[in-house]
Amino acid sequence: MELTDPLLTAREGAKVLQVSIPTFWRRVADGTVPKPVKIGALSRWPRSEIVAVIEHAKAARSLPAKALR
Repeated sequence: MELTDPLLTAREGAKVLQVSIPTFWRRVADGTVPKPVKIGALSRWPRSEIVAVIEHAKAARSLPAKALR
């Protein structure tokens, strides 16, 4: 079975976002990064959701400040 949207660990998600693992968890807590998919005690994020965080940040930087409020 081939996954087209692999699940990432917190460490892998932090690496994609180029942040520390504690910062990654802070971004989950503040809603910047979506909550994980829970598989038993494991926390995983679809890679597409981590990429979407980057795309959202890229789109937000080109919006006027009023549009962000």
